[in-house]
Amino acid sequence: MSDMLVALYALPKEESSANFSIRRALAPEKSIVLDWIGKHFGKGWANECDVAFSREPISCYLAIQKEELIGFACYDATLKNFFGPTGVQEASRGLGAGKALLLRALHGMKESGYGYGIIGGVGPATFYEKTVGATLIQDSSPGIYEGMLKR
Repeated sequence: MSDMLVALYALPKEESSANFSIRRALAPEKSIVLDWIGKHFGKGWANECDVAFSREPISCYLAIQKEELIGFACYDATLKNFFGPTGVQEASRGLGAGKALLLRALHGMKESGYGYGIIGGVGPATFYEKTVGATLIQDSSPGIYEGMLKR
C-alpha cells in the first residue's frame, strides 16, 4: 500500500452532523479507546493510537454517537506528520463519520503547523483523492513499513 500526500492549506471545510459528534480524545478515555480499537481493528492500530495519547495535545479524534464510540482518527502516531490509523466500526459506516474524522484530524495537523500531511499505507486511495485531493507518493510502498515485525 502506497502513501499519499495532501496539501493541508487547501482542505475542504468541516461539516457538522446530527448523527454523531467529533471531538479530541481525553486522557482518562485511553484504555476504553485502545480496547475498542484492538477489538475492531487489531493490536497494531491500538499500539499506534497509544502513541497519539502521548502527544500534547492528544492527536486522536473520536466519533461518538449516543455516547458510544463509533470511530477514531489519529495523526503523529506512527511518525510525525503522518495521518492514521483511522477507522469506523462496520455497523456505523456510511454515516459520514470517516470523512468527518479525516477532515478534523487533517485540520488538526494544519493547526499544529504542518503545510502538507502524509497518509500512510492507504487502502481506499480513491476516497482520499476525492475527499481531500490527496495524491499518491511514487515508490512509497512498502515505505516506512518495510521490515516491520509481524505476528
